[in-house]
Amino acid sequence: MKVKECMCNDVCCVKPETKIQEVAKLMSENHIGCIPVCDNQNCICGIVTDRDVLLRCVACDKDTNQTPVSDIMTCNVCTCKEDDEMSNAETKMGQNQIRRLPVCDSQNRVVGILTLGDLAQNGGALGKNQVCTTFENICDCQGNKNAE
Repeated sequence: MKVKECMCNDVCCVKPETKIQEVAKLMSENHIGCIPVCDNQNCICGIVTDRDVLLRCVACDKDTNQTPVSDIMTCNVCTCKEDDEMSNAETKMGQNQIRRLPVCDSQNRVVGILTLGDLAQNGGALGKNQVCTTFENICDCQGNKNAE
């Protein structure tokens, strides 16, 4: 099964200069926990999560109306391609403990996002044992892997 068959292709993206207040509103309005940060060609240059907003902005007393998302985003983003096999994407998510994996086309433009929810919804087609193993790897609390 290919990533494009499982991913959500309705993705909100923001620019690096977007203020954190606007990003938080987008997350709230769309009931999402992360937003890819893209340049003018829609190429991914970062990602920001609700946890980033809380820990890198609110907890640090930054002004959400003045601070650009580029100040708190993660820059080295792990991604996959829409034509990748799901098994490869699951391995990437598990090894890197990533709950949300942006999906890019061949020009590195964001075309979707693959989430834990997508894995759960497609568990029958992907194989429940494989999905369970991926979840276990992502949520591993042993301290053996990098956290998201």
